[in-house]
Amino acid sequence: MYNKTVLLEYEGKIAYVTMNRPEVLNCINLDVLDELNEVIDDLTAKDDVSAVILKGAGSRAFVSGADIGYLSSLDVFGSKGYVEYGQRVFNRLEAMRKAVIAAIDGYALGGGCELALACDIRIATKKSRFALPEVGLGMIPGFAGTQRLPRLVGAGNAKMMVYTGKQITAGKAKEIGLVNEVVEDGAELTEYCRELAGSIAKNSLIAVSMAKTAINEGLSLDLLRGIEHEAAIFAVNFSSGDREEGIRAFLEKRKPNFNRGSPI
Repeated sequence: MYNKTVLLEYEGKIAYVTMNRPEVLNCINLDVLDELNEVIDDLTAKDDVSAVILKGAGSRAFVSGADIGYLSSLDVFGSKGYVEYGQRVFNRLEAMRKAVIAAIDGYALGGGCELALACDIRIATKKSRFALPEVGLGMIPGFAGTQRLPRLVGAGNAKMMVYTGKQITAGKAKEIGLVNEVVEDGAELTEYCRELAGSIAKNSLIAVSMAKTAINEGLSLDLLRGIEHEAAIFAVNFSSGDREEGIRAFLEKRKPNFNRGSPI
């Protein structure tokens, strides 16, 4: 059961997930992956939660990377199993119907940067730093960093980060598209992410989740096939009770009452 290395709390339609190993800057080991996987199970089952804020405990790090001590204990076959497991957990996070916001205050390095990449939106404080430093340890990123990063920031920016392993500032991360917004400090980060999650949660979860599916799946298609895929998802979404309620509320000049039944 989780709530040791990963914490889960609810506030109305918003869930807060906290990576909870502040004594080691929230670095990821097998226990963390196990608990995060269980948290995703619970979040997936919660139909009344629309948005998730993922953060790190303390004020020094979001997640500082993988647990190097644990990695050093693995052989080649064990290392492959470990990264494949991490990839599966991160893939599940990325595919969740909920919108996931990474609230980054401090270091997001290695696996921590890769965890942020699996989220939908990334908000960081000015002091935050980002890097994929694995080459400095004779390794490459293993939690899909070589795949998600270039899709987000372009191949050139991704190669510079991966090949050098150097940390970049929050400002630079925003410049290349790695983060969506930079705020002053942890207090502003908390408020900004809560307001952002609230603005998402007031909308139709069905529509948001299907828009997320269209975007994520469309990224693997060429433009024309992606447009066709969008039309197919639009048609499925059009059969939802939320679509009927949204249009009716607009015509009646009132606020909609969503979550009236999903076609998925």
